[in-house]
Amino acid sequence: MDDKKRNLQFFKPDKTTRSSLELVDGGISAGFPSPAEDFKETRIDLNKELIKNTEATFYARVSGQSMEGAGLDDGDLLIIDKSLEPIDGKIAVCFIDGEFTVKRLKIGKEGLLLMPENKKYKPLKIEEENKLIIWGIVTYVIKKV
Repeated sequence: MDDKKRNLQFFKPDKTTRSSLELVDGGISAGFPSPAEDFKETRIDLNKELIKNTEATFYARVSGQSMEGAGLDDGDLLIIDKSLEPIDGKIAVCFIDGEFTVKRLKIGKEGLLLMPENKKYKPLKIEEENKLIIWGIVTYVIKKV
């Protein structure tokens, strides 16, 4: 399973509050600075931008390094939509044999595999005796820089 079999920490979005932030609409150069122009500022609400189905959306904090190759690092905040279909190649939050883990789904003729994105970890082949619930699909990751 995941690093030391630690569980994910879950949060439900607060749908009662709306908070908009300023958005520089023209983009920000990652190269050389461009001469100052009139920046057109608009407002953006991250709840509206990142959450498509509020009733089926949860946040969870990543615990461990098994998905670092996919850009999911220890402490990152995931946005998870429980209403999305679990399809091959998607990153999913799974409840397996009483514990939560986040892995990439690999669905093929060999069955279902939960794939880590770190070579230090082995894929987990789902067998008949495993109790598995694919709890939701990761839609976004929020990281500190």
